[in-house]
Amino acid sequence: MAQIVATRSVHGSFAYPSQGSTKIPAEKLKTSSFRAKFFPGKERKSNIAFRSIMAMARRSARAESEVLPMSPEDTPKREEEFQHLHGIQQLGDTSVGMWLKPTVRRKTKIVCTIGPSTNTREMIWKLAEAGMNVARLNMSHGDHASHQKVIDLVKEYNAQSKGNVIAIMLDTKGPEVRSGDLPQPITLTSGQEFTFTIKRGVGTETCVSVNYDDFVNDVEVGDMLLVDGGMMSLMVKSKTEDSVKCEVVDGGELKSRRHLNVRGKSATLPSITEKDWDDIKFGVDNKVDFYAVSFVKDAKVVHELKDFLRSCGADIHVIVKIESADSIPNLHSIITASDGAMVARGDLGAELPIEEVPLLQEEIIRICRSMGKAVIVATNMLESMIVHPTPTRAEVSDIAIAVREGADAVMLSGETAHGKFPLKAVKVMHTVSLRTEATMVGGERLLNLSQAFKNHMSEMFAFHATMMSNTLGTSIVVFTRTGFMAILLSHYRPSGTIFAFTNEERVRQRLALYQGVCPLYMQFSDDAEETFANALSLLQKQGMVKEGEQVALLQSGRQPIWRSQSTHNIQVRRV
Repeated sequence: MAQIVATRSVHGSFAYPSQGSTKIPAEKLKTSSFRAKFFPGKERKSNIAFRSIMAMARRSARAESEVLPMSPEDTPKREEEFQHLHGIQQLGDTSVGMWLKPTVRRKTKIVCTIGPSTNTREMIWKLAEAGMNVARLNMSHGDHASHQKVIDLVKEYNAQSKGNVIAIMLDTKGPEVRSGDLPQPITLTSGQEFTFTIKRGVGTETCVSVNYDDFVNDVEVGDMLLVDGGMMSLMVKSKTEDSVKCEVVDGGELKSRRHLNVRGKSATLPSITEKDWDDIKFGVDNKVDFYAVSFVKDAKVVHELKDFLRSCGADIHVIVKIESADSIPNLHSIITASDGAMVARGDLGAELPIEEVPLLQEEIIRICRSMGKAVIVATNMLESMIVHPTPTRAEVSDIAIAVREGADAVMLSGETAHGKFPLKAVKVMHTVSLRTEATMVGGERLLNLSQAFKNHMSEMFAFHATMMSNTLGTSIVVFTRTGFMAILLSHYRPSGTIFAFTNEERVRQRLALYQGVCPLYMQFSDDAEETFANALSLLQKQGMVKEGEQVALLQSGRQPIWRSQSTHNIQVRRV
């Protein structure tokens, strides 16, 4: 048999096949003229980094070589192995990864608020096609009849769609403090005196009512009042039994029913009002998937709501909105009690110094990730697209940062509720998220979720399934009745898609919120092999996997399916 001699470096090599055996001594490699030309001030730092790279090159050049006998028919195999290893090297190199083409399936989910611009059958279908994963109903606007129409349309879409599903989120109004009605907008100028009163029905050029009876008691002289999250600001100068006299600091146009905040303070109102309870009961009747609870200040509110849902037999998850100053000291207990959190940056930036908001966003995402909870970043993400067809560059960066920080979902509010370009806004959010994800190496920071799931063997299997997915470049197939295993996998952020098969329609809808999860409904057979074959066949028919592709099939979780309670396993199968 003919022999071919191949040289392989024990520690790896930087040589490419087309370069043959040609070697360039590490000492002769030069720093890039591009770096020297355009970053002369950073020459020293760059040289330090470059020297460390060169040290690695020297170690590789000094590595021992071994002679490997090969037959001619082995050559193509060697070439395939080299290409595979070279691909893995590229995945580990962020400078190369920056230019990798995006994967087809976006992992970060998109929450769209449904309003006058999008509450028709045609628009909901188009939003779903553009990338919407969760439809949000803002109970601060509209009535039950209008929201019922949207719920029915989303359910109709879900019944017809095979490969896509839309979850429904009901967002409570909460204890909002608002100004009263005005006959016409008032223009306030800096230095002008203006009064807020708890008397009802007042609306003049110098005084307007507020809807909160304890408003006078909650504010103090020297407090800063913010209108519409800071669009206007007024300093409290004095107060009486029923009025608060202010001086306008930043003027503007005051309209009817504007939102009022006190910088650094929260209103002493219950987080769940009587209206909210009516809306929550409406959500129970319609079997919504999530409640987003506004102005949560402590975990007691979450426990109270969950107790009520259990008494109703309602399977609805609770997302807490972090948007008040009082919630910050209680972040850990609030998030622990909930099923996820929303970073509601509008009111959060009004009640706290605005420079704290990005730091809090990062911290809330970190806490949610460490606890295995869903996290949504919301407010002003594409605010300019309410009236303009293209976003600002800062807004694009804002989406990318949320994706890179690890948010499960990003949210559109006015952009899709009453904006002029709702579909374009969703498409921008889709493409920016997809492009950002293409630069992120899967599983680059595997989380330790032992704090959240320390009693479950499933955690270890989710970890190893993620490692297998990242190493082999495979998707993960999981079968779940509760959604637990799919959610656990999601928070490990595997590089491949998590195809979560469930025989519960409610679970399928709920999983639409979680990063990287593609939920699919399928009846489970008593025979495991038959179910596995049906699942892989379904994925292939819908174009989600290709023939010959490998997938990691995981059997684990709280409730055993086709296995004993003590048996967990991971398989790699070829489609």
